Amino acid sequence: MKRTEPERHPGFDPLRLSRTLFDHYGPSGWWPGDSPCEVAIGAILTQNTAWTNVEKAMANLKAASLIDVRRLHGVDGERLAALIRPAGYYNIKARRLKNFVQAVMEASSGDLGRFFDTDTQTLRSALLMVNGIGRETADSIGCYAAGKLVFVVDAYTRRILLRHGVIKDDASYDHMRGLFEAGLPPEISVYKDLHAHLVLVGKEFCRPKSPRCCECPLRLFS
Repeated sequence: MKRTEPERHPGFDPLRLSRTLFDHYGPSGWWPGDSPCEVAIGAILTQNTAWTNVEKAMANLKAASLIDVRRLHGVDGERLAALIRPAGYYNIKARRLKNFVQAVMEASSGDLGRFFDTDTQTLRSALLMVNGIGRETADSIGCYAAGKLVFVVDAYTRRILLRHGVIKDDASYDHMRGLFEAGLPPEISVYKDLHAHLVLVGKEFCRPKSPRCCECPLRLFS
């Protein structure tokens, strides 16, 4: 299905935004992870929690040699939940991890590389069919684990766009994603860095309360 190009805000230039933030932060080195499998697991575990908590859960999984689709598929659900307990909502997230690895097992006999070796939209659709994986998580896996050209939108991105008058309150996830994809060059490093930089701006400057607008690297961006 051909995607309808979104209406572009006349003052919004995602490439200029990308360059502004790259000049401020430099290469992001994101997403942290030693393998596509680790990145995918982290994307699921980071739902509704801080990354510091995810790191503790990931350390437990590494110690148990479970950064592997087939091993995760075989591990007992209760044991998995106990290992990822630091990430919060551990019973729910254990089921989501199990759902994800089951999808990979069924589609490619547990070969994550083969599971990812398809076009962007097909992979995105497959991920969205997994119970517990929504748009942001699917796109995080697609972009950072599979290297697909799909831009990740999160709450930080929405807040920044709202405060700069780029979107309205009712803007959909896919509308915001389309705004970036319509204006960015087809380079995975740009996609990865820009999302990471927007997260940093949201955490450090564009906070829900007491935003630090005068110090923000985007203070002159409109």
